Amino acid sequence: MTRAIAIIGDRFMLASMFEKAIRAKCGGDLDIRAHELPWPDEPMQHGYAQAGMDGLKEYKGGADEIVEMVADAEIVVTQLAPFSADMMDRLPGLRLIAVSRGGPVNIDMKAARERKILVVNTPGRNASAVAEFTIGAILAETRLITRGHESLRRGEWRGDLYRADLTGEELSEMTVGIVGYGHVGTKVVRLLKAFGCKILVCDPYVQLSVDDLHDGVEQVSMERIVKEGDIVSLHARVTEETRGFFGAEQFAAMKSGAYFINTARGPLVDYAALTEALKSRHLRGAAIETFGVEPVPPDWELLHLDNVTLTPHIAGASVKTVKFAAEAAAEEVRRFTAGEPPLNLC
Repeated sequence: MTRAIAIIGDRFMLASMFEKAIRAKCGGDLDIRAHELPWPDEPMQHGYAQAGMDGLKEYKGGADEIVEMVADAEIVVTQLAPFSADMMDRLPGLRLIAVSRGGPVNIDMKAARERKILVVNTPGRNASAVAEFTIGAILAETRLITRGHESLRRGEWRGDLYRADLTGEELSEMTVGIVGYGHVGTKVVRLLKAFGCKILVCDPYVQLSVDDLHDGVEQVSMERIVKEGDIVSLHARVTEETRGFFGAEQFAAMKSGAYFINTARGPLVDYAALTEALKSRHLRGAAIETFGVEPVPPDWELLHLDNVTLTPHIAGASVKTVKFAAEAAAEEVRRFTAGEPPLNLC
């Protein structure tokens, strides 16, 4: 029997890579239709901003456009295409949506369950990329790489950055607090060990691995992370519990001269409070990869501070991420067509 599969890729998660992986895994008689969305050249959309897209957090593509792309396909593989309740009603043949990201935030999960549409994801797809990026962000801030770069771009030679009262400490002298011990947090801990720093972890829902316990990593409370961390790095997921959980109180409790790193998600942080903590120099610096509003409004004061490293939500961008996600999604498609249970049911 021919299986109709719609692949809705984009300019990062390439449809061609998904098709190659699916054909290699599944073989057989496949009717694969591949489409491309213009992300990341064009920004994502948000469910709250568009009528009929309630229950979706971020996505790319219009409802009519996506319904036309899917047509009578039984299986959809995508990263960003939206699937609202109304769209599912217009796609009666849809049985499986494989979302190539850590969470199905572009899917109305309640509606999918009610319609018996399976939704699977690819957890940990970019964990390695984000962990490496986090180490780079920490070094850029603590060793004044960003300051040196910006001064030279302005034609200014800042020899003063070598002064003992300005130069950064080495990680081997620091305590690093990791908030969130999931796919990314565990990898950040593994990479940090090579630097010889003291590592504290806060995550009330998981336990440290035997290796991390053996290597002296400590599992502690959030209060201790905030109080003792020379660097505090966020790696938690956004939930009702964590939304905005790092704010003025936490920044005030951090050590004077500490650094704040966020390569997780923008909604975790009160950015107005962070801006004040940086302006007052209570925090020596910060590296911010994600924001509460994206794209960031150009008049945000945070963008113009001299003690922050900023990047446009690119930590997870690596070719390995695409390969991993394509293989994981292809395996879910294979299992579905073979009548086997999914590995990562949402």
